Amino acid sequence: MSSPLESRRIGVFYDGNFLLHASNYYNYIHPVRRRLSLGGLHNFICHRVAEEEGVAPQRCRIAEAHYFRGRLNAAEAAQRGNQLYNDRVFDDILMSEGIHPHYLPLRNLLGKKEERGVDVWLSLEAFELALRDRLDVVVLIVSDTDYTPLLRKLTALGVRIMLLSWEFEYVNDDGVKMVTKTSHELLSLATYPVAMHDVINCGVRQDNPLIEEMFVAADHSRQNHREKTFETSEILSLKNGFGFIRYPNNNLFFHYQDVNGEFGDLNVGDPVEFTIEQNQQKQDVAKNVRKLTPAEAAERRRERAEA
Repeated sequence: MSSPLESRRIGVFYDGNFLLHASNYYNYIHPVRRRLSLGGLHNFICHRVAEEEGVAPQRCRIAEAHYFRGRLNAAEAAQRGNQLYNDRVFDDILMSEGIHPHYLPLRNLLGKKEERGVDVWLSLEAFELALRDRLDVVVLIVSDTDYTPLLRKLTALGVRIMLLSWEFEYVNDDGVKMVTKTSHELLSLATYPVAMHDVINCGVRQDNPLIEEMFVAADHSRQNHREKTFETSEILSLKNGFGFIRYPNNNLFFHYQDVNGEFGDLNVGDPVEFTIEQNQQKQDVAKNVRKLTPAEAAERRRERAEA
């Protein structure tokens, strides 16, 4: 163990797909309704490492941060609404936080795009940096048992391991129960396992500023939208960057920039809520479009039946 007077060099390694699942959960399912902030997460990590290591937070610094994920190529992303633009925006976020992105092409497997090799690349990068004696604490945002050999190797090198874990479940828009959890084998190997779902829930209840900073700033314009009258219907059709909502007498046009959430997450037939406003041509269009969860859609149907 290093002296309390020595600085702690921290390396943070993200499995991008796992991080996306956690961020989507807080943005769409959890009451906070906001995405995770990478800058806020790094600040939390420094404070948590300081607490575990018995040093002042000022002596903890993130020396390395790396993000790994499979990604569509540019031609494929261009066919998915504003996916190409969203990828670029996220790259800007990673760059602003000093996080090095590592992308692998998604592979076709039985007609479905799948990630392959992300766990191997992340493990090699983390092990190499630790082997060069450049890191005191490795922080992993991963969940699969495939990372078990990495944790064993890091432990053998004498590197302390902090594992940020999440466990949550919900029912998706197709009525399927979705479960996200971190491998218990990984948790048993970590020097400092951190149950983030419990930490965040407790921090939210206590208005902990460290936890508040872990989420992107609240979208006040979205809150103001709640004061408007919202209609509900379903997606009629989707094109490249725009779509139509089923609504009498004429279906309503909407642009991807008018979607609260990801345009790429929408599918034909999805229940949505929206406001009706007029464009520059004085035509009715849909604004503030938001995909409803199955529970919200059922609640809207009940409200209409009782009206």
